[in-house]
Amino acid sequence: MPEVETRNGPIEYTFLDGDPEAAPLVFVHGGTGAIATWNRFPRLLAARTGRRALLFSRHGNGFSGPAKLPRTPRYMHEEGQEKLPELLDLLGVERPVLVGHSDGGSMSLLYASVRPVEAVVALGPHLYCEESTLRGVRAARESFDSGGAFAKRVAMMHADPKTVVEGWSDVWLSPAFRTWSIEADLDVTAPVLLIQGDQDEYGTLGQLDAAERALSGPVRREVIEGGGHYQHMADDPERVVAAISSFLAEFVPGHRAPEAHV
Repeated sequence: MPEVETRNGPIEYTFLDGDPEAAPLVFVHGGTGAIATWNRFPRLLAARTGRRALLFSRHGNGFSGPAKLPRTPRYMHEEGQEKLPELLDLLGVERPVLVGHSDGGSMSLLYASVRPVEAVVALGPHLYCEESTLRGVRAARESFDSGGAFAKRVAMMHADPKTVVEGWSDVWLSPAFRTWSIEADLDVTAPVLLIQGDQDEYGTLGQLDAAERALSGPVRREVIEGGGHYQHMADDPERVVAAISSFLAEFVPGHRAPEAHV
């Protein structure tokens, strides 16, 4: 896997082939995510849309360099408005289509508040701290500490899985994070697609309500009945892929129409 050296250390990344003239998809993973945790989803979406795709692992995740810990309640601002711009500049990526999941959805919206983008797709983003999110984080931490299935999955994806989970859960469960919110910090005029499962174990649909209030550009909302927090990585992510492709065809000039799914 290639690496690029940033001010805060090396970042692993990979590109998927696509139209070199179109703005690439940039996948921004969640708190315990990495390149590998996206599963088939990026390839399916890149193939459907014809766009190149950039995947990377943030510091501390996957096999990138270590993160600076402990994180503060502003870590999503730091990732979205300082580190992600630096990475994209180093890789020559301009006006991307950001596809962010969970914490990565929040970072994508924060990036689009300070840098131009073609569009943002936010999958289960967090706009503020709510109790349902904290319950999900506590459950994940308990599963990891007990050596359950979650611990085994994380161990396969990261060089230092313990630090990944503790660094993510410690900041979310800290008292200072109870008042965390990005609602007043968003200045996004680009088109945004909000996607969330109505059974999301890390947040209620109130997160999408907050996003719609905070965003000033075109917004489309897609609620997946029976879907959880990782619907795009489920056995059949077709509904998510189709929703994104249709959204880009409608809101991004020059985007090719979605191909028929075979």
